[in-house]
Amino acid sequence: MERVEAELFTDGGNDAMVRLPGRRFPGVLIQGDTLSILRSDVAELVDLCTAGDLEAARHAASLLQAELSSKLQRYIDALGAHGVPRPF
Repeated sequence: MERVEAELFTDGGNDAMVRLPGRRFPGVLIQGDTLSILRSDVAELVDLCTAGDLEAARHAASLLQAELSSKLQRYIDALGAHGVPRPF
């Protein structure tokens, strides 16, 4: 393990935004349990699609999209608050 000094753009929370040394743009640090939940949500979506349950799949996809949109908006807001241009 290597210790480095990073810039913290948001509070520590579940999806802290940090910039590591040598990187132009910050990234989002997602805790392991949150990553596991996101992976499970995608697996559920795949299973629903495989089963042909498009209504339930659409609902699961909407929830996943809302969660990712929230994280992306937090990222965009933090970039703006610190005068950093968007990388996209």
